[in-house]
Amino acid sequence: MNITKRQPVSVGEMITEEFLVPMRLTQGQLAEAMSVSRRTVNELCNDRRAITADTALILATVFGNSAQFWLNLQQRNDIWKALNTTRRRVRIEKAKPIAA
Repeated sequence: MNITKRQPVSVGEMITEEFLVPMRLTQGQLAEAMSVSRRTVNELCNDRRAITADTALILATVFGNSAQFWLNLQQRNDIWKALNTTRRRVRIEKAKPIAA
């Protein structure tokens, strides 16, 4: 398994540093644009909530990019965390291929 030591940019970091700060938006303004609660946006920005397909589609609409952009970002982080968390990695490495 190819393991990178450096964690990819998180969803929260991307939302905050690449969108909210440059666009001078607050979490409240983003929540309003997304038609979600401020708590939902806060959890996304603080990496306490994962991106779902629905959220990816909403963010794509709000920021003018693609749902795939957001899902790829989430997936890269999920895989990195799985491979860089000892307990999870040990469990993953126990898997064996099925012989045909």
